[in-house]
Amino acid sequence: MRIQLLPSTIDENGRASARQHMLTLVIDDRVTIDAGSLAFACTDTQRENIRDIVLTHTHLDHIAGLPMFIDDLFATLTEPIRIHATRVMIDILEKHIFNWSIYPSFSELSNDKGRVMEYVEYERGAAFKAAHLSFQSVAVKHDVEANGYIVSDGEMSIAITGDTGRTDEFWQVCNKTDDLRAVFVECAFPDELGGLANISCHLTPSTLKSDLEKFHNADCPVYVINLKPVYRETVIKQLTDANIPRVQVLDVGNVYEL
Repeated sequence: MRIQLLPSTIDENGRASARQHMLTLVIDDRVTIDAGSLAFACTDTQRENIRDIVLTHTHLDHIAGLPMFIDDLFATLTEPIRIHATRVMIDILEKHIFNWSIYPSFSELSNDKGRVMEYVEYERGAAFKAAHLSFQSVAVKHDVEANGYIVSDGEMSIAITGDTGRTDEFWQVCNKTDDLRAVFVECAFPDELGGLANISCHLTPSTLKSDLEKFHNADCPVYVINLKPVYRETVIKQLTDANIPRVQVLDVGNVYEL
């Protein structure tokens, strides 16, 4: 399984920055978790191959690139882009994004080969397929409905929190996953903004360290994602100072072979 965190931010020299305003995780160049920077940062190969997008939730930094990704492909699609989401997420997208005021309602449109976008609804907590991968959704704690996932290709599994505050169920499911090779977990704010993190349902280095005590697989690497860009260096320093075993920050743009 190959994992890549797409870039989303440009520095003052016009190069991709390690700072992240938006989240898109690409798996095997075929499936994405969220679509924050998908239209802006995917490779040509990824653009040709990605037809399944699995959403953790509907905040803008996780969906911003979705409308333009479909727009770019509109005329050439031979099959629809499939958006895997719960009914709550679908309703939010239809009401606030694909509403003809912000962007066209692609679920109503077709090219000369057929539909260009379709929703694949699943129940929160349910299992489903997206391309060659199996997903088990797990409710996490955020200020809108949000899900983490256990993702399997039949040989190994990974776990992704998406945005979350402190959570129990996610770690319980991770502990039951015998072939787990990696966990991708958020850590958005520094410890001094713990109050804000708690209200907005995010993690800080100290709450992440506490939450990881619930995770019992001592050999499984933990990759930190979703660091708020203006606090990135502070969060990384606090993670380093916390000396949390097996934890490292996921590098932007690198392809991780698991």
